[in-house]
Amino acid sequence: MPNPLQALREPQGSSPAEPGEPPRGGARRRWPGWAWTAALLGLLGALLGTGGCNSASDPTSRPLCVAGSTSVQPFAEKLAEIYMQQHPGVRVDVQGGGSSAGIYAATQGAADLGASSRELLGAEKKLVEIPLAFDGIAVIVHPSNPLTTITLAEIRQIFGGAVNNWNFLKLPPHAIDLITREEGSGTREAFEHLVMNKQDITPAALVQDSNGSVREIVAGDPHSIGYISAGLVDDRVKALAIDGVLPTRENIKSHAYKLTRRFLFVTRAEPAGPCKEFVDFVLGPDGQKILETEGLVGVE
Repeated sequence: MPNPLQALREPQGSSPAEPGEPPRGGARRRWPGWAWTAALLGLLGALLGTGGCNSASDPTSRPLCVAGSTSVQPFAEKLAEIYMQQHPGVRVDVQGGGSSAGIYAATQGAADLGASSRELLGAEKKLVEIPLAFDGIAVIVHPSNPLTTITLAEIRQIFGGAVNNWNFLKLPPHAIDLITREEGSGTREAFEHLVMNKQDITPAALVQDSNGSVREIVAGDPHSIGYISAGLVDDRVKALAIDGVLPTRENIKSHAYKLTRRFLFVTRAEPAGPCKEFVDFVLGPDGQKILETEGLVGVE
């Protein structure tokens, strides 16, 4: 089944920071208010109408829906897979779409659990938030890049567009291929909050709609730099130390690593029934062990 949350994606990233607000995006193409409303109505209609998420059928028999952050998505999929193995007859559907989309879907009741890799903003704070784990945002380069550490100030200069050549960091001269996430991405919003200090990310950066896409591009381009969830770093890319501190589990847990954030589930009300049972599994020893094994830092 096509992912109905794809309706919220733009190739150059134009999702809202707050549910119901027009999309942001600087010089990028903006949706008019009626188009954004239509997209959200289409999303909700698809989720409610297909049975894939929060259908109007008996809540004890319909699938449990988790929708939102693409950073949380692979971890939620792993949790759902093991939970369903342990609970035959239970189905947990996990979909992406971005943190803002997941938060909005939870607000409207189109998803049982919205997944977010950023903190709630404004009216979103009325939702019930359920911290799942801590994650670091890793700044990544190609493994052949000799760079091992970078400062926050240098990252800000690069992603702000003030610096566009590797010779700035005393490396052989070559243009920096800059990779970023789309507007509305929880990873991007956390990166902007933790790194950019209210500066805009340069529009010269190549925009991608998932952590996996950023990782794939950096893995294939020796001159690139990007950022992804630290839990998704593998041997195809190299995570840089920031001000001398690597995004290890210990450094994230102690918050010694500066780019640390929470992964959240959000709901309109306190979870009950099958939703609560799944949340209890995620927050219990088995679920937290799974998250730790997959590279995150548990909250329990």
